[in-house]
Amino acid sequence: MKTQEMLTPFRRAIEEYKMIEDGDKIAVGVSGGKDSLTLLALMKAFQRFSPNKFQLSAITIDLGFNKEGTPFECVQKYCDEIGVPYYLEHTDIGEILFNARKESNPCSLCSKMRRGALNTKLLEIGCNKLALGHHAEDMLETFLLSLFYEGRLSTFAPISYMDRTKVSMIRPMIYISENDIISYARNLPVVFNPCPADKHTKREYMKDLIKSLQKDIPFVKDRMLGAISHPERYNLWDDVLKKYENERNK
Repeated sequence: MKTQEMLTPFRRAIEEYKMIEDGDKIAVGVSGGKDSLTLLALMKAFQRFSPNKFQLSAITIDLGFNKEGTPFECVQKYCDEIGVPYYLEHTDIGEILFNARKESNPCSLCSKMRRGALNTKLLEIGCNKLALGHHAEDMLETFLLSLFYEGRLSTFAPISYMDRTKVSMIRPMIYISENDIISYARNLPVVFNPCPADKHTKREYMKDLIKSLQKDIPFVKDRMLGAISHPERYNLWDDVLKKYENERNK
């Protein structure tokens, strides 16, 4: 995938949800994985022609799995090459989750702890927005996780506001597929994920479930994503009484 091809859905999301405003100071949360590095590359490319001028930086929260050293030198080098200030924050999140607490399902708590560390650092460096690398499939998997495990029809929003920190969270890659990201990230300095829970999570189960469904219904992923992202396709019970009364009184 070429950068210009990736920027078309990227720009669409930014413009539809007014994710970037003039004067913004945006921090990209960079785990070192394919998604976050692709986001960083696209944010830098978009910065060059964005009608709204903004500052860009990158923050990595090191979970502490690599006690002998850090694997993020390549990310630092990449940020230096593209001219983005890079901040690496070392934590003991991995030690807390897997050794101290021995969490059997660590992903939710890990996400909260990483987000807290990210928020602390981005406030320290004066950023007002946090960009995260969630893509289209992430949105769908989150929806299914919420439906199956919580009994809720819910997923993350393209843009949201965090009251405690007064920081906005943006997800500019919601219209980009994971396959396109995999292709694009081949030339990026992707860091190996050492997390013991990697590939053994409920989210991974949802990913496999969607792939299984696609064998019988090849277009099922596109239909589900469309149902989530297009309000006119909603047909749930929230407004059932209003609709009933409107139709009855015609």
